[in-house]
Amino acid sequence: MNPEIALSVDLRYLVYTALLSLLIWIPYVAANAATKGVGRAMGYPTAEYGDLAEWAQRTYRAHMNLVENLVPFAALVLVAHVIGAANELTALGARLFFWGRIVQIAVQILGVPWLRTLAFLVGWIGNLIILVQILY
Repeated sequence: MNPEIALSVDLRYLVYTALLSLLIWIPYVAANAATKGVGRAMGYPTAEYGDLAEWAQRTYRAHMNLVENLVPFAALVLVAHVIGAANELTALGARLFFWGRIVQIAVQILGVPWLRTLAFLVGWIGNLIILVQILY
């Protein structure tokens, strides 16, 4: 990487979130392989994980929720960066989104419903903070 070009906090947290999305599938796919056998798991499986342990099913749902929410987060961070709206508040929003997702994923896997919802809300507020900086 060119030492003169540094990632902003916002972009760095976007990369961290993408990395999280790239890694979170591993536990439930491993559980799927352990339950159904490697051959069947590596074929063309459906997204049916009802026969897996509850934690693996919740991990799958946490992954799908992260993928769904990564798209608007990425759009907001990238637009803020392109139009020059990235600032300390957008950095705060990106941090809130990322750490909210970390907590949301952890408590979802553990099966803690109220904390999961609160953590999701923290990430959502992070997105709103970035959005406000773009619009105003």
